[in-house]
Amino acid sequence: MNKIGFDNAAYITKQSEMISKRIGEFGGKLYLELGGKLFDDMHASRVLPGFAPDSKLQMLKKLGDAVEIVIVINAGDIESNKIRRDLGITYDTDVLRLIDAYRATGLYVGSVVLTQYNGQQSAIAFRKKLESLGVKVFIHYPIDGYPYNLPLIVSDDGFGKNEYIETERPLIAVTAPGPGSGKLATCLSQLYHENKRGVKAGYAKFETFPIWNLPLKHPVNLAYEAATADLNDVNMIDPYHLEAYGITTVNYNRDVEAFPVLNAIFEKINGVSPYKSPTDMGVNMAGYCISDDEVCKEASKAEIIRRYFAALCDKKQGRGEQSAVDKIDSLMHQAGLSVDDRTVVAAALRRSEETDNQPAVAIELHDGRIVTGKTSNLLGASSAAVLNAVKALAELPDDLLMIAPSIIEPIQRLKVNILKNHNPRLHLDETLIALSMSANTNPVANKALSQIDRVKGCEAHSTVILSQVDLDVFRKLGINITCEPVYQTKKLYHK
Repeated sequence: MNKIGFDNAAYITKQSEMISKRIGEFGGKLYLELGGKLFDDMHASRVLPGFAPDSKLQMLKKLGDAVEIVIVINAGDIESNKIRRDLGITYDTDVLRLIDAYRATGLYVGSVVLTQYNGQQSAIAFRKKLESLGVKVFIHYPIDGYPYNLPLIVSDDGFGKNEYIETERPLIAVTAPGPGSGKLATCLSQLYHENKRGVKAGYAKFETFPIWNLPLKHPVNLAYEAATADLNDVNMIDPYHLEAYGITTVNYNRDVEAFPVLNAIFEKINGVSPYKSPTDMGVNMAGYCISDDEVCKEASKAEIIRRYFAALCDKKQGRGEQSAVDKIDSLMHQAGLSVDDRTVVAAALRRSEETDNQPAVAIELHDGRIVTGKTSNLLGASSAAVLNAVKALAELPDDLLMIAPSIIEPIQRLKVNILKNHNPRLHLDETLIALSMSANTNPVANKALSQIDRVKGCEAHSTVILSQVDLDVFRKLGINITCEPVYQTKKLYHK
């Protein structure tokens, strides 16, 4: 079984108490900039075993009627059709998804803010669409010289030009589809407008990583650097906190670099800044909820290696840079790691060598057993590996047939003859559907299918870059898959 290193229940309680306290410190209204993901936070759940992917969402739900969500999107990102790579959808589409998701949990979405608005036609169309759906929309404009031209920024021609976001509740959670959306500027603009109206309000930041009260080179914090290698984020000691309090804390470079300017904006708006350091601005309590540090260290080391393979594949596919690979390689050395520490890598490569260098996949079960899958005429390596994994978990003989060729072959004919696919082998989603069909009449298949939940959290490695279909299914199953940066064929076009 997976070991637990994080107390999720304590986290939700401590986090909600801390945010409630911060609301009180600012007189009853707080603009909370939310970093990272409110739900589906799979990185946090991997490096902090026990952390629920929707922990932040549950924390906000605990605060209940005090919470109002404001979603921020950069008008330029709408115009350029910027994509969320993890979901494969545009930022504007994700805004709609987020509104639905928050509403489904009972949270109140007050409005959407279009930042950096400069008359972009796509942004105008999106605004009309939102308003036709009954969503309030506010416009914020570019400010020349932001964030350094303080006299202009904190004036009626700077923040003053932005539309004032009408809010109703004490906690305004400001979130976005992704980085660069303008969450911080939105919060600061609101502080300016609230101050002009004589309303007391404050700002805080809620970002899980880096964890400020863990050591700089703790594997959990190194794993965060690995996850953001493409952004060139660097963890560092917060010099302002050290100077003010004599306490060593960890923050990341962008917040430390921006703090003097941010502090000056606070002073310009309110006459005095409430904070002495970037760490002061944060409300993250995750570091206080680690129940087993060794478990979190080992989980984070595994994540760093996974990120290394992801960076290699991104570079191979033209989606990443060598600098990201080099950055994670350096982090691996700092943590004393190598790819040999990921046992499924060698197992997959051996299986490929045994089958004339055909694609192979290895999966490590929670009890340490490693099963493999090879490419055959009927199944791809991913399909074979997952079938062998559930077979092993069901304690069924390795050579036992669970899906009859009579079920697989009609699917292959459909793929090739009707849908005009060149590859007749079943992808992982097709294989699981075939297994489900077999389970209706085959007790053996039914027994194997009943074990599918037990693959969650298992480690896997492929000797080739997998199709997006297989990668998506591995993600949905909760299997942590990595790939060699090698294409299965020498074609120029790969789906």
